[in-house]
Amino acid sequence: MKQKARRGELFLTVAVGYAKTGDDRIELDPDRRVREAIALVFRKFAELRTVRQVLVWIRQENMLLPAIVQGNGVRPVEWKLPVYHTLHHILTNPVYAGAYVFGRRTARVSIEDGRKRIVRGLRRDPSDWDVLIKHHHEGYISWEEYERNLQLIGDNANGKSYLGRGSIRQGGALLPGLFRCARCGKKLQVSYGGKKSHSQRYACRGAFSERAELSCISFGGMRIDRAVAGEVLERVQPLGIEAAIAAANTLNGERSDKRRQHENAIEQARFEVARAFRQYDAADPENRLVAADLERRWNDRLVSLRALEDDLAKLDRAVRPGLSATDHEKLMTLGKNLSRAWDNPGVTMETRKKIVRLLISEIVVDVTDSSIVAFIHWHGGDHTQLDVKKNKAGQTRWTTSADVVELIRVLARQMPDTSVAAVLNRSGKVTGRGNGWSRASVCSLRHQKQIPPYREGERAERGEATLDEAAAALKLSRTAVRRLIGTGTISARQICPNAPWIVRQEDLASPVVQQAAERQRRSRRPQPENPLQKALEL
Repeated sequence: MKQKARRGELFLTVAVGYAKTGDDRIELDPDRRVREAIALVFRKFAELRTVRQVLVWIRQENMLLPAIVQGNGVRPVEWKLPVYHTLHHILTNPVYAGAYVFGRRTARVSIEDGRKRIVRGLRRDPSDWDVLIKHHHEGYISWEEYERNLQLIGDNANGKSYLGRGSIRQGGALLPGLFRCARCGKKLQVSYGGKKSHSQRYACRGAFSERAELSCISFGGMRIDRAVAGEVLERVQPLGIEAAIAAANTLNGERSDKRRQHENAIEQARFEVARAFRQYDAADPENRLVAADLERRWNDRLVSLRALEDDLAKLDRAVRPGLSATDHEKLMTLGKNLSRAWDNPGVTMETRKKIVRLLISEIVVDVTDSSIVAFIHWHGGDHTQLDVKKNKAGQTRWTTSADVVELIRVLARQMPDTSVAAVLNRSGKVTGRGNGWSRASVCSLRHQKQIPPYREGERAERGEATLDEAAAALKLSRTAVRRLIGTGTISARQICPNAPWIVRQEDLASPVVQQAAERQRRSRRPQPENPLQKALEL
């Protein structure tokens, strides 16, 4: 048997999707439905990148896969919904990559209680396989794709590998599983905070559990996520149009895959109906025992065929129309501007994580006093160093800008919080989260920055007056006082556009200002047409 296996001619079992020939060889199954079903599994794994997601998709679409019924003689193919083990076996079996393998499993012999105990079915490392013959027969995928699938399945195993990245999980963090500590070499863990888990933090536990030591490094994740996303977009931008075209083709291709599987099932069902009819037609009508059973089989095949035809009709009715000219133009526009497509609300975080993992192998990261130093290892061997500035203690991306805080500090000495909020909104100033100001938000910031509130009469104690108060003191209108400020007669200051003018009361009492105010009051009186007529004194 071993000599025959070394020649690649020993076949104890034949995997589904293959058929054994008479000269100790295997070839692709002549049944087209079987071949296309197996090929569909590999295509969906290349798209979804996890075995579980492929399983969920197949069962949601109610698509059947072939399975060989074990037994002696001819082993028929049974079509049924797959389970996880079925898909995992197909994706990890090297026979589908065109390779002949012998000795993938071994047995372990031990002595327990004076008796020999044999444990069979133990997996062996690929380097210890007895026989490996590549390009032995026609495969569904290449050997390189088979190795990539194994690597991806290994990376998706959470907590089972020191170097594994783990599968994509829910959460707002973009880079979990990719960070590796530059100090101890362990993976960084991610944790979320906030009411709605909008902020994340990466930390290396190091020897925290083993020796109760402190964490190696930890840092906030939002800024580093944006920086790495920018690097990814910069590298894939030239491929944006190709990605848009591929997305359009995928939309049409997924519909074709479903329809093709249904059509193959209907074609096989029609063959079964025709064969059942031929058997029934060839039977002797007088032999009711045989004819009745054949008639029942024929009716069962007809019912199955009708059900498949109804499913195909429902699929045709449920399928959405293809891309219109407008949709195609929008898709091409997004291809030209990948940043806009990346930030689109319709793009899920799982999709962004898949894109990042397609390009990045891992990120070795360290933390200094002022920055986060990340070494990005791209697939293909390229490396990029990225320095990301750290936030200062107590500073986040939601922090109100320093100029707005200083403006509030000055305005709080002139007016109450409600008026301060109105001035800020008219000036176009926003909070740290980009919202407008209200009395409550101004009050909250004052408490944070320890700015005292405005006290009634405080401005008068400093000898200052507003524009309205100056107009009342000079017995002029606001426009007239504003005109005197514009000519420089009255010295006044305005903290910012739309803020109130502040005038010194001692300036209002100066002779120059009083004379100018008198001229303004006289200019408002109506002038008589007769020069001898006296003006009415007010």
